[in-house]
Amino acid sequence: MSLRSRRESSKSSSRVGKPGFKRPNSTQRTKKHSSQNRRKTASNKPRVAPEDRKVIIFNKPYDTLSQFTDGEGRKTLADYIAVKDVYAAGRLDRDSEGLMVLTNDGILQAKLTQPSSKSPKTYWVQVDGAPTEADLDKLRKGVELKDGMTLPAQVEIMSEPQVWDRNPPVRFRANIPTTWLAITIIEGRNRQVRRMTANIGFPTLRLIRYSMGDITLDELQPGEWKEIKLSN
Repeated sequence: MSLRSRRESSKSSSRVGKPGFKRPNSTQRTKKHSSQNRRKTASNKPRVAPEDRKVIIFNKPYDTLSQFTDGEGRKTLADYIAVKDVYAAGRLDRDSEGLMVLTNDGILQAKLTQPSSKSPKTYWVQVDGAPTEADLDKLRKGVELKDGMTLPAQVEIMSEPQVWDRNPPVRFRANIPTTWLAITIIEGRNRQVRRMTANIGFPTLRLIRYSMGDITLDELQPGEWKEIKLSN
């Protein structure tokens, strides 16, 4: 037996022999791990009484972070929203615009963001070029991204929406058309919609989130927010 093996054997034997030490079996370890996970999940998703629930909808402007703090001096939610103890249900990229939902209800947060809840999120997406129905069928069936296949999406060509001008404006090229799409997904991967349209050869120029579940952007202009009441 090598010196290292003898030392490990001696260490293991002395530890097991100490009074009060009991090696947990696999079942005990699993139960402990599950219990810890349940406590962690519960603490991350506080349930609040309906009368105490706060729900805020916000139209996030372009070039704003979907968080309240930043160490680099960039615009954040704190530049617009002064309400305390509310947290964003999901993120929206800095270069994307539109609906954000903020709440103090962790259960609602999970319902809006976790794929298992199958809560739809609809985006109005301006893409470079003119995709055909055959191109869009690829998104409807799911495309292979670096982090795996996407779930089937609902995709429709739409008329240009009557929305605010973006600052800075989207680049314009007279010889290349652009197309607006309404894309609905139930996932929420990082920059997912942008990666999906790039995958089929039509890069996203502008992205506006219009709805999350049954909550819509309503008439809010960039930087505006309001508190709403939900029926359940």
